[in-house]
Amino acid sequence: MKEVRLTTEELKAACPTLHAGDRVILSGTVYTARDAAHKRIFEQMESGESLPFPLKNAVIYYAGPTPAPPGLPIGSCGPTTSSRMDPYTPALYDKGITATIGKGERNAAVVDAIRRNRAVYLCAIGGAGALAAKGIVACEVIAYDDLGCESVKKLTFKEFPLTVTIDCSGGNLFKGK
Repeated sequence: MKEVRLTTEELKAACPTLHAGDRVILSGTVYTARDAAHKRIFEQMESGESLPFPLKNAVIYYAGPTPAPPGLPIGSCGPTTSSRMDPYTPALYDKGITATIGKGERNAAVVDAIRRNRAVYLCAIGGAGALAAKGIVACEVIAYDDLGCESVKKLTFKEFPLTVTIDCSGGNLFKGK
């Protein structure tokens, strides 16, 4: 296992070198999307509408940040359970996303999509949302403002600590590989 510092722009090229258990210190642009946002993104995809962010090489963080306290860019921003997005995730990997970030296991279809697209699944530490927020230096709502904390946000990560949990070679910390 190794630790690497990467930007979101470097992540796609680095995916083949990453293995389950590696630590990634990530900086760059990341988008939040949870259940309700995924549903709307898919409705827009089906109707041919523009999406709130480009999927090619995107990183999606399954989080619903709380409002920012005075003087900070964001409130608590811990991961939510990833399996709730599993019905949508294979198609998003097939459309070009590089990584998803959350917590918990993924189903077989998601694991297959990660392998097929030479991508990764990264886990953030659950239950430490206030600590996670320290690795976020900017936050902007870019879509579905009516969803409140579940709106799509564009975040800027700065040295955000993550663990590769499923790699593009089939390594999967949940399966002991």
